[in-house]
Amino acid sequence: MPGSHAALLQVLLAAAVCTKAGKAIVSRQFVEMTRTRIEGLLAAFPKLMNTGKQHTFVETESVRYVYQPMEKLYMVLITTKNSNILEDLETLRLFSRVIPEYCRALEENEISEHCFDLIFAFDEIVALGYRENVNLAQIRTFTEMDSHEEKVFRAVRETQEREAKAEMRRKAKELQQARRDAERHGKKAPGFGGFGSSAVSGGTTTAMITETIIETEKPKVAPAPARPSGPSKALKLGAKGKEVDNFVDKLKSEGENIMTSVGKRSAEAAKVLAPPVNMESVHMKIEEKISLTCGRDGGLQNMELHGMIMLHISDEKFARIRLHVENEDKRGVQLQTHPNVDKKLFTTESQIGLKNPEKSFPINSDVGVLKWRLQTTEESFIPLTINCWPSESGNSCDVNIEYELQEESLELNDVIITIPLPSGVGAPVIGEIDGEYRHDSRRNLLEWCLPVIDAKNKSGSLEFSIAGQPNDFFPVQVSFISKKNYCNIQVTKVTQVDGNSPVRFSTETTFLVDKYEIL
Repeated sequence: MPGSHAALLQVLLAAAVCTKAGKAIVSRQFVEMTRTRIEGLLAAFPKLMNTGKQHTFVETESVRYVYQPMEKLYMVLITTKNSNILEDLETLRLFSRVIPEYCRALEENEISEHCFDLIFAFDEIVALGYRENVNLAQIRTFTEMDSHEEKVFRAVRETQEREAKAEMRRKAKELQQARRDAERHGKKAPGFGGFGSSAVSGGTTTAMITETIIETEKPKVAPAPARPSGPSKALKLGAKGKEVDNFVDKLKSEGENIMTSVGKRSAEAAKVLAPPVNMESVHMKIEEKISLTCGRDGGLQNMELHGMIMLHISDEKFARIRLHVENEDKRGVQLQTHPNVDKKLFTTESQIGLKNPEKSFPINSDVGVLKWRLQTTEESFIPLTINCWPSESGNSCDVNIEYELQEESLELNDVIITIPLPSGVGAPVIGEIDGEYRHDSRRNLLEWCLPVIDAKNKSGSLEFSIAGQPNDFFPVQVSFISKKNYCNIQVTKVTQVDGNSPVRFSTETTFLVDKYEIL
């Protein structure tokens, strides 16, 4: 049947990105073809184009080139001569839209850097020479292969390993302290063994760590799928017959890799919010979380802030104490004490103490003694205002975003203002910017990053241009961390119940974002 025979010949032979001189940067062949053959076809392509004439295809005796210029490069499809030119042009447009999804700039080095991403995307468009019925969003989904279950598993795994390492360090510290105390009193130092081995007097730190790891990891026997982590063998927590030192080394090395692979933002957050090095026997954590929603045309739709003071006592001789609280808030914060706290004492003297002064606060546990809540629609209470002004200019949008710190007593660290972008239009063109930016082409986001916003750096702006409509750039989301709390509530002094003598204490303050968006 001639018709069906002709249909079989309508094949897309190859898709390539090449220079204007015909040098292949990345090429994907969809039928069997030698490297020499494809390089020869691409080298001949520039010579076939007639200067001064605008076409979208050229032909030879055997093949047709369907192409689209992209700045200094060409996107070229090589097809059989009897293929449907309209279908080929539609396929070419899809190929051309895929490239900006993975490459920030249409330059040779950028294409080379993301060549495998492009090849995987090309394979989703064409299979065995024939166009697949897919759009740009489906291609992005197929190539990402995003797995929620894998994310959950990795998060659980990392948490377990962090807990194991923290427990390992804590136990090792306790055992070392026990040994020092024994040596100080002239007693024989206790021995430590692992895996049923006999106790060894004066055992090494490795032996102490080994025993701790076995104790902390035994309960965690959930089956773990294989990790694609290269040639190293997966760690099996329940494995037997292995050497103790080998087991410890694997856990430590794997734990280190996981810790260093945590994102830059998490590392910065850890620096900013790290607890005080010298934690006193009486330690307070003051934590606030804000949830805020604003309209794009102004107006605060809702702002809700929750705060709490957590008390941690590590020495029982300081268990019977009172906290002297200073509340300088003028915004109408609602305060609530713990049921066991003397409410009358707090109302009259701003002191936190137990109803029964003979009783003690719990030892070695975090106890919430005071919490507060603020809910408002008063615009002047917004700590950081964000104005986003997208204005249409032809087929593109000029977007101007500015921030202003209204609460000048605050110091906001690691501020990230996230602006959504339309898909399939490439990277934004950045004009003026205070700070730095990151473009996430996979999630279609522009992240404006500012290390610090305070009274000395209270305002700034970002300007960029990109194809799209004004609605494409909302909602704008904001995240930050701070070592100063929003409500002026502080513990200024701690005293003993008996004798009213002062007690040394330490304080750790954090102000975090739960939700902060401009709709």
